[in-house]
Amino acid sequence: MNSGEAGLPALGLLGLALVVAVLEVLPRLDIVDRRFLPPFSEMAASLGDQLGHGDFWVALGQTLWGWAIGLAISMLAGVVFGVVIGSVPLLRAITASTIEFLRPIPSVALIPLVVLIYGSRPESALVLVVYAAFWQVLVQVLYGVADVDPVVRDTARSYRFSRWAIVRTVVWPTALPYVVTGFRLAAAVALILEITAELVIGVPGLGRSIGVAQSSGAVAETYALVIVVGVIGVLVNISARAVERRVLRWHTSVREDT
Repeated sequence: MNSGEAGLPALGLLGLALVVAVLEVLPRLDIVDRRFLPPFSEMAASLGDQLGHGDFWVALGQTLWGWAIGLAISMLAGVVFGVVIGSVPLLRAITASTIEFLRPIPSVALIPLVVLIYGSRPESALVLVVYAAFWQVLVQVLYGVADVDPVVRDTARSYRFSRWAIVRTVVWPTALPYVVTGFRLAAAVALILEITAELVIGVPGLGRSIGVAQSSGAVAETYALVIVVGVIGVLVNISARAVERRVLRWHTSVREDT
């Protein structure tokens, strides 16, 4: 690692410190109305108060559980359907237009439907999370399967490899970098949709806590919970990157980065 790369975390912390300083100074100088943007010290104090309440940890657990379950279902379904569809040219041709039609539909457009069916239960958030994250994985897996060298595939067939052996030894190693990319994208999308469902529909979790705090006029608490969601997002991204480096440590791109 060169000196430039080593200095990136320090620059990131410096940028964060500047943002904190601006958030502290602007309300105290009455540049912005502190009724709508309190000083950062008040947000931090409210956050510290929240950490001492059991309700906060329950809401945090509900959010993380909904995110994890939705992401797991999306990964499993995306990988299975992606490998099956991508390995059968006729099936891929038949489903191509359907995938391109359904994929751009935003998950929030399904909110009236899921509310009608499930109300504000966790199943509503699960449907939105799975629908949004599934396409991230499926499309990447389809790209990965399409990237398999046809010569290698034909060679495996000429040696009478079974379908499962071809998938395991030929398709999967080629598609794995795409799968990991899909996981990284799906992890972020799943968190966004989980929080959105909690905020808009009222599914139990941090999103609903943010909505309750905002509607009750607890501005500092609202910002404190938003900060928590932001921290979770950063941790999710860092974790996804760590998984990528771990799983693809044999891949050229990862070796070059390290």
